[in-house]
Amino acid sequence: MLEDLKALVLEANLELPKAGLVTLTWGNVSGRDPGSGFVVIKPSGVPYQVMAVDDMVVVDADGNVVEGERRPSTDTPTHVALYKGLDDIGGVVHVHSTWATAWAQADRAIPVMGTTHADLSPDEIPVTAPLTAEQVAEGYEANTGTVIIAAVAGRSPRAVPAALVSGHGPFCWGGTPADAVEVAITLETVAKMAWLTLGLEPTVRPLRHHIVERHYSRKHGPAAYYGQG
Repeated sequence: MLEDLKALVLEANLELPKAGLVTLTWGNVSGRDPGSGFVVIKPSGVPYQVMAVDDMVVVDADGNVVEGERRPSTDTPTHVALYKGLDDIGGVVHVHSTWATAWAQADRAIPVMGTTHADLSPDEIPVTAPLTAEQVAEGYEANTGTVIIAAVAGRSPRAVPAALVSGHGPFCWGGTPADAVEVAITLETVAKMAWLTLGLEPTVRPLRHHIVERHYSRKHGPAAYYGQG
């Protein structure tokens, strides 16, 4: 079942250590099949060096395992919540990458300081509200999805393709697992650039709106002209 998607999800997971986004096994990628609604996700705690297609786990829209010999990632309830709550996404990534996680631990959204950020999103990368003790007790991972969806509310998940979970780290998404990994790679670079920029000049203003809009629209807008079409 879903062999092609399993291969894509494995490949996307293996990109995380190559890109320097994970330490040990601290990260996961999933992909959603639009036909069945099933989600393929990385197994919990399996080292990337030995991970294979057969290790991928298939879960239904509620996170119940329907295929696979491994236990799915402990973040599976967050992934399935995001697929339910964010329109038109087909891949989700969670990592503890250093620079983006530092912003999450500082409980700060990442402002649009330059055109690299604007190429990713025309908005700041939001940080979620901290989870309450009740939310943690009743369903920590599922409610992590709840606070992410609330942080993105009112904006397109394509325009805001990531959020920082307060005190935890980034979750990113895209049309495919590979797209979500690209967002995670870009976010880590943007987080580092913003941190260094504010360290050099704490009073610097965010990038002017008209430049932000131009950079975002030339890559993602209806008349986009970045790349080869």
